[in-house]
Amino acid sequence: MTPILEKIVAEKRREVQDRKELYPVKLLQKSIYFETPCVSLKKYLVRSDLNGIIAEFKRKSPSKGTINEFASAGTTTLGYMQAGASALSVLTDQKFFGGTNEDLIAARKFNFCPILRKDFIIDPYQITEAKSIGADTILLIAAILTNEEIKVYSRQAMDLGMEVIFEVHDAAELEKIPDDNVIVGVNNRNLKTMKTDIETSHRLLSQLPSGQIKVAESGINRADIICELKQAGYHGFLIGEFFMQHSRPEHACRQLIQNLKTIKSC
Repeated sequence: MTPILEKIVAEKRREVQDRKELYPVKLLQKSIYFETPCVSLKKYLVRSDLNGIIAEFKRKSPSKGTINEFASAGTTTLGYMQAGASALSVLTDQKFFGGTNEDLIAARKFNFCPILRKDFIIDPYQITEAKSIGADTILLIAAILTNEEIKVYSRQAMDLGMEVIFEVHDAAELEKIPDDNVIVGVNNRNLKTMKTDIETSHRLLSQLPSGQIKVAESGINRADIICELKQAGYHGFLIGEFFMQHSRPEHACRQLIQNLKTIKSC
């Protein structure tokens, strides 16, 4: 792991231990969302009437610092859906991304679409927690998990009815892709330099399992980039920073989708 990931994971372990004491699993299982069927991200990403955009809500990041500190999760995510996004991603990490579980709960209250809980999953507890706050999909990051953890966590999520995005950053991490039918996400951000390069998605595409849903993440800020990635073979496009840097993120989302509709080849 890179130094920033080591720092995040260490903090996450402390945070999870505290949450286990405050909110035991039995309490999480009493949530109104725990028995609610999940909405399939896979199905929404391949719908012909949608565009594959996974619009993300986050207030800050380690690479950019504060992005949009006072944005409302409910207002922004509802605006994303009204703009035509296929799905939502909500950061729930507080220390490094300024998110909370309450942000995802607010998004769930206002939206019927698939919602990804974006966090650093390092403990089975967090998967149960994700289900209890209304998430339909979780993120498993290859760079911070062992092969066995990936296998166990993927199965737990699927047993709870959730789907999984398995995130890779380079070719070496592709070897960790589980046999289970996960969604594969290629993050264009270099974890050492924190810079993004869209070519990462293009470079790794031929090495991804042909039958799985594929999502390109980070550095996507133009309609023509989405079109190129879609034609190459990607189904989903996770966009957060580009939207959130605007005072009204949902308006930026709407404009991008409108621009996408003007490209006939898409």
